[in-house]
Amino acid sequence: MKKKAVIVGGGLAGVEAAYQLVSRGLAVELYEMRPELMTEAHTTGQLAEMVCSNSLGASDITSASGLLKQELRTLDSFFLKMADRFRVPAGNSLSVDRLRLAEGITREVASWPDLSLVRREVREIPASDGPVIIASGPLTSPSLSLSISGLTARKNLFFFDATSPLIATDSIDFSRMFAGSRYNKGEADFYNIPLDQDQYDRFVREIVQAEKAEIKDFEKNIFFEACQPIEEIAARGEKSLSYGPLKPVGLVDPRTNRMPHAVVQLRVDDLNRTFYQLVGFQTRLKWGEQRRIFRSLPGLEKAEFERYGRMHRNTYINSPLIINSLFQSKTNPRIYFSGQLSGIEGYVESVAAGLLAGLFAGQQILGRSSLPPPLTSAVGSLAHYIANASWKDFRPTKFSFGLIPDSGIDNRRKEKKKELKAERALEDLRQWKKRETT
Repeated sequence: MKKKAVIVGGGLAGVEAAYQLVSRGLAVELYEMRPELMTEAHTTGQLAEMVCSNSLGASDITSASGLLKQELRTLDSFFLKMADRFRVPAGNSLSVDRLRLAEGITREVASWPDLSLVRREVREIPASDGPVIIASGPLTSPSLSLSISGLTARKNLFFFDATSPLIATDSIDFSRMFAGSRYNKGEADFYNIPLDQDQYDRFVREIVQAEKAEIKDFEKNIFFEACQPIEEIAARGEKSLSYGPLKPVGLVDPRTNRMPHAVVQLRVDDLNRTFYQLVGFQTRLKWGEQRRIFRSLPGLEKAEFERYGRMHRNTYINSPLIINSLFQSKTNPRIYFSGQLSGIEGYVESVAAGLLAGLFAGQQILGRSSLPPPLTSAVGSLAHYIANASWKDFRPTKFSFGLIPDSGIDNRRKEKKKELKAERALEDLRQWKKRETT
């Protein structure tokens, strides 16, 4: 009988971990509670459903997400191979048809002969002789959360995440917009709604004054930084949106040959171009307010919403207290935590955590010791950070170039320094891969 690993959670991290194990000839039992028990954010029972956005970030290796994706491709990421298959036009970024990607991944995973997919809720950490990877995600069920709290001897931390609205394509008046990508990078895959200062000021006032969904007093102001609700950004100051998600820099309206005061961007959400997503419009505004305010934007006067923006509670562990740089429990080495539950932010970061947890769990089954990836790499610096940050004020994090040490990089120009760090990261990771997987 093949040695077996148990994975709890069929999201991005869980699926990636499963692939890393089965690709090494190891058996996997993968548990996913949907569709038996749905979450407040998912809409299907498909594996690896992306719920917040359809964007996986920029592709250039001098961008944080670009370097991280390139490293994952170097490490044979299943998710990124599937994402490339279901990508949609998005300029220099990798964006996907979320639902077709999830359907494609579900079909692929179900075809793996060494994987057993179990559709039911796991209410407590499984007892197993082999490794157990907890990748249940930010929407971990209350029962499993309680079990995890028992293991960690601390209550779970939490914060709030929000999603952007989706608008039916045939309800959008594109004649009021212009097509283009920022700085003309890639194809003109975004539609841009130009706003003059008066339009922008009215929009900001409406956003700030609008009715918002209530959250409990003790949970207020705990938001996922990378998905800050648009109304929270607007409340920071009248210029905050024009320097944030409505930033016009790099976009010129061809009708005026000038950069607008602010720009609202729409990005295609699916391969059939049935829906467009309002970029950066994560929100907890009440649905009626979203309909009223967003329909005030030029070209969206008759917008029909497939999905309104909404907010949901995210759960994660205090990683520096609980796991090491192998994503392994410090008190029970057969247990691994992965994905956003492990203190990671972002889609690509979750895939990275799943890949590494699966790789290390596989090495454990095979009786091999593991070393974490080099600190000079994106994946290595991210794993090191969440395991060694200050536990007193730990918050989930995304990868940034600042996590990679500057030592050995002698250049003061910001972009050149990123380029040198990226080149070194990929070379060091290739060398680590040879040692770790042979």
